[in-house]
Amino acid sequence: MSSDIAEVIGGIPYRLALCGGWIDQPFVSELNPSPPGSMTVVAVEPDFRFMDYSGLATSTRKVAARLWGKSLPDRPPDEIVRELYDEENRGKAEPSGAQDMVGLVYPGIVRMDFDASSEGGTFPEKVESCEDREVVSWLERTIKIVPVVQRPVGYSPLGTKNLDPSWVERLGRSGRDCYDAILGRDLPALQASMTECMLAWEALLPATLRHPLITVDLVGLLEYYRKEYGGAMYSGCGGGYLYVATDRSVPGSFGFRVRLSRPGEARL
Repeated sequence: MSSDIAEVIGGIPYRLALCGGWIDQPFVSELNPSPPGSMTVVAVEPDFRFMDYSGLATSTRKVAARLWGKSLPDRPPDEIVRELYDEENRGKAEPSGAQDMVGLVYPGIVRMDFDASSEGGTFPEKVESCEDREVVSWLERTIKIVPVVQRPVGYSPLGTKNLDPSWVERLGRSGRDCYDAILGRDLPALQASMTECMLAWEALLPATLRHPLITVDLVGLLEYYRKEYGGAMYSGCGGGYLYVATDRSVPGSFGFRVRLSRPGEARL
């Protein structure tokens, strides 16, 4: 029996999608009146197997494993992102956004800026990554992950689109605010950005939280954790996990390790 979990689940990282999700889709970013809009993601070590269909880029991770085996190739990250994007989205009518690929490939805490005038908004015009060990340790202590439910079979969040440009602008700003809050280790600001992102999701794509196939009260759970701990958001549309931003313990939650470009670097 293997003593290394990566021998079982593979060494390709996962990624946490924090604020700004959907701004990486051109049909959203093209409506942003104040581009670029930003999204923040976090590369995560594969210390255990996350649930599929839960917003952790598991489908993209499987494509990466098919291409490269148990680890990412040692090549420029933007090159890997484009190859992975092309492979996953070949022939798809509704392609996944590039944030999935960027989140798996780039180490650390990552902010992407999307502008529809740059490559049609398909790829970020800028990627910034933070691997500062104090910031990384703070985030690992601050975000607690609570399992909720996988996305239902047959579910799609795109049935209703209320693509108000003012909400698109707020969505993209939440991603930048999230990144700035993390760098500043500012818990109230991080909580506020998470609340803003979820409000934008509800306004723009209401099926992200309410859908006939969703049998769990996602809205009620979100409201409870938001009120009890100050900030919470879902890992993806349709459920998955709740990310709770707090300096308190959260029953039933677990933690994670940010993937760094120098894996042996100590945390504080």
